[in-house]
Amino acid sequence: MRMRRDDRTVRTGLALLLALLLTLLTCTARANDSPPPAPGIPIPSVPAIARTWPVGSHPLVLRGWEPPATLYARGHRGVDLATPAGTPVRAVASGRVSFAGRVAGRGVVSVELTGTDLRTTYEPVSATVRKGDEVEPGEVVGTVEITGSHCATSCVHWGLLRGETYLNPLALLPPWLLNRGPSRLLPVLATPVF
Repeated sequence: MRMRRDDRTVRTGLALLLALLLTLLTCTARANDSPPPAPGIPIPSVPAIARTWPVGSHPLVLRGWEPPATLYARGHRGVDLATPAGTPVRAVASGRVSFAGRVAGRGVVSVELTGTDLRTTYEPVSATVRKGDEVEPGEVVGTVEITGSHCATSCVHWGLLRGETYLNPLALLPPWLLNRGPSRLLPVLATPVF
């Protein structure tokens, strides 16, 4: 039985559509870079408004975001980025400094992001800004302290909150900052090319 040209065109189109859907699903799954929350906990949306990493151009993530199952449960409420002590820490987006000081012996800087209900935190950081200062993306807010890190090596802990709820700060980064680039269609194997 011989296929008509129209049937092959439809099959090719469907194969390309399937490849596109699989690519989009893969990119969406990778965008979170964290385990899903416990059943019944909604996944909050975060706008990709960051214009820079807090340190370096693409630092190594030593430990990712691990949302707790409940408010007081075990988890990791941010990401740890490898960086040497003394490294400048930059605001990832524009905002207003809501806190710059010490908490439990560690330097902490917190920035409320403009036009959102989000705030980022950076620690251990020796602040170069004060509460109330306006900051722009890439502006230095402090330097990584020599002591106070909870990592085995020097790192900065980057957090993101909406109210009292911790979110994945990597969700603030658009794909071009994550070095993922835009989605691309890949060739579909075993499909005739016209």
